[in-house]
Amino acid sequence: MLLEHILSGNYSKAKEVFEELASNIFEEKLEEITQKIKASEYEKIDEVNVLKLGRTRLVKVRVRGGKVQRRKKFATQPGYTIRNGRVVRMSSLEVRHRRLGAKRAKIKRRPNLNRSLRKRLISIRKRKALGL
Repeated sequence: MLLEHILSGNYSKAKEVFEELASNIFEEKLEEITQKIKASEYEKIDEVNVLKLGRTRLVKVRVRGGKVQRRKKFATQPGYTIRNGRVVRMSSLEVRHRRLGAKRAKIKRRPNLNRSLRKRLISIRKRKALGL
């Protein structure tokens, strides 16, 4: 079809046919790429990282490539922590130290927040451009 238009000298019609073929090929390749990306890392991550075990919960803190690299136990009740495998009530001093430490950590994290938000926006923009 394309060659017939070129040989007959009808270049405007040949250009339209060529652009249509190129756009079809481009859309097919883009669809293949998006399917590969969706099937790769995003589906390997285990969505349920928390197991409830009564008064404790087991959290898969770090998962890389579908493998759990770090697991940690936490107490489910507020004001309690795990010491030597047992759920123990925290002292008021420890609660105060944790609260003050969290406040200090929040202040120290603040300068990096804008940078991480900017990087997140760039990532979202890239994914949106790929159609994810």
